[in-house]
Amino acid sequence: MATRERSVSASALLFVLVSIVAGCLVAGLALPALALAGAGTKTAQANLGALPKALDAPAQAERSTVLASDGEVIGYFYDQNRSYVPLDKIAPVMQRAVVAIEDDKFYSHGAIDLKGTLRAFLANQTSGSTVQGGSTLTQQYVKQVLVNQASLDGDQRAVAKATDDSYQRKLTELRYAMSVEKKLSKDQILERYLNIAYFGGGAYGIEAAAEHYFDTTAAELTLPQAAMLAGLVRSPDAYDPVAHEEAGVQRRNYVLSRMSQLGVIDKADAKNAQATPFDRDAVKTISSGCASSTYPFVCDYAKRSLLASDRLGATAKEREHRLDRGGLTIRTTIDPTAQKTAQKAIDKIIGPTDPLTAVTDIVEPGTGKIRAMAQNNSVMGPDKGETYYNYSAAPDLGGSTGFQAGSTFKAFTAAAAFEQGIPMTRRYNAPVEKSYDGRSFETCDGSSTINGWTVRNSTGVNGRMNMIKAAENSVNNYFVPLELDAGMCNVVQMTEKLGVTSNTAEAPISSYTDKPSFTLGTAEVNPLSMATAYATFASGGIRCTPVMVDKISTADGKELTPPDADCKRVISADVANAVNDLLSHVIADGTGNPAQTADQRPQAGKTGTIDSNAAVWFAGYTPNAATVSMIAEDTSRKPFIAGKPSYRSDGLKGYTVPSTGVELSGSGGGDAGADLWRPTMNKYLKDLPPEEFDSAPDRLTQGS
Repeated sequence: MATRERSVSASALLFVLVSIVAGCLVAGLALPALALAGAGTKTAQANLGALPKALDAPAQAERSTVLASDGEVIGYFYDQNRSYVPLDKIAPVMQRAVVAIEDDKFYSHGAIDLKGTLRAFLANQTSGSTVQGGSTLTQQYVKQVLVNQASLDGDQRAVAKATDDSYQRKLTELRYAMSVEKKLSKDQILERYLNIAYFGGGAYGIEAAAEHYFDTTAAELTLPQAAMLAGLVRSPDAYDPVAHEEAGVQRRNYVLSRMSQLGVIDKADAKNAQATPFDRDAVKTISSGCASSTYPFVCDYAKRSLLASDRLGATAKEREHRLDRGGLTIRTTIDPTAQKTAQKAIDKIIGPTDPLTAVTDIVEPGTGKIRAMAQNNSVMGPDKGETYYNYSAAPDLGGSTGFQAGSTFKAFTAAAAFEQGIPMTRRYNAPVEKSYDGRSFETCDGSSTINGWTVRNSTGVNGRMNMIKAAENSVNNYFVPLELDAGMCNVVQMTEKLGVTSNTAEAPISSYTDKPSFTLGTAEVNPLSMATAYATFASGGIRCTPVMVDKISTADGKELTPPDADCKRVISADVANAVNDLLSHVIADGTGNPAQTADQRPQAGKTGTIDSNAAVWFAGYTPNAATVSMIAEDTSRKPFIAGKPSYRSDGLKGYTVPSTGVELSGSGGGDAGADLWRPTMNKYLKDLPPEEFDSAPDRLTQGS
């Protein structure tokens, strides 16, 4: 009996104290120490007095959206899935629903609803547990701000403090709520509340909630939808209609009844809305990151590009935070039609589970804009047929170990030769097989001598010939002496300045000046850098760093500067035009002819096949598009594991692709050119006017 009397007395005292505290706060007075007797209360008073008078409410974290060049959504990045919308973009019925269920006197009381607070206090004290909330919508907003910021900071102690059931926490909210009411209008508070509130299902804010549960916008919410969302705020997990449909619908119907009781809606509308079933088919999951993206490797390349640049911040952490919280709109350079066309061409020949790698990249000459980036393993993940590697890219941007590019490197040898004044009329005897043992040559570091190296022509064409015939037939024993005469150092440096990069850290392009096999494409490179180099020829000698991000805008519409393509002239127009002239013969009359586009517009290109037909390439271009396509063995899988009984010594030649039944020829002009490059370029160039290459100077085409 004595214990119960003490409990009742304590409750009564606490009731009086809360009443006094609430009254004093409403009056804006300091807490009277004599009225709030007791050490605990004095501590609370001291803590309250130490609080800043104004709530520090930073901008709400918003998700960033990645778009294709036409505005198609590619993916999202976020810490919290939120898209902030102004009040006039939130359906009025949604505004009325949340006010009705959370704080129906919101527009008539101040920061504190004294009657509601005392009523809730009495109910909770009588029941011995929390059965009724007394917080105003403004107080709830304050709580959401404190919890939200603590969560983003990863401060679990602050989260616990902002959500505990202490009167100290309530006093803190009251103090801040008063400052909020002085600073903001009721509509402004409601707007911020609806945007910061968590609605379950990973949806923060009303726009994300509308999208998640109903695949609509906050502006288009209907009465039953609005009531469902308004009911979630109190307990988003318990009333989540996806996980607990019955509880969610019951909660919605309670909100509708409350709206009817308050006269916000009439009984007939409430009844009709209550009869509306929850449509699970409309539920939409918005994932963060690139794995679920429409084009995961495009998305990932864009992200890595931004994180590697200082455009979003001085440090990696600042950039990541800006990307995940800044509400950015990131428009990429990707042309969805080109992307889908390139992917379709690959999928027709090579499937994701085949022991092969296929890639097509399109780069726009003169701008560096990446228009397509496709590969047969188009899904990002750990499962069969999936990968985390972007086979187009350098390792620091998500790439693999790279691929030998074969005779596509002969174009770089030709460019270096032209730069040294060697014309297309230069003739060499190119036998089927030739030994270069004992041949001396110059590297960037001095003289060197070839020891025991014999080279065979791969096409069977031999004899004395000029550069055009050698390029048309990709004659190895023409381009090796041309490389040595042009100078190994010059050839390697030409390749570097055109933009080609090695994917092997211990063997950069610069390390090949003592390796005459360089002209045969022995360096492990990435397809995107090859497209960059050929785009440099197409643009008349202007090299641009490949870029994926075209525009960046902030949540408030401010434009940020995207990573720069850094376009600059690296070779003369004369040299570029001479290469274009030379390589146009390859498509017109040489190994690249199977790749020629249907309209036969001016175009140029070079085939590439490496030893044992382990990979085939076609690098081709017009003045307005440079495209590289490649198919390579996956040497970690049968039948391409060297030393295994099942090993195919002929590589891709005659190999039947398991998933498609297509038999490969093992040629750059056929497999990579005709099957991948040609259909991609036919579609991509369809709406682009044909353009002529500029004429090459006579001194390089005819000689002096």
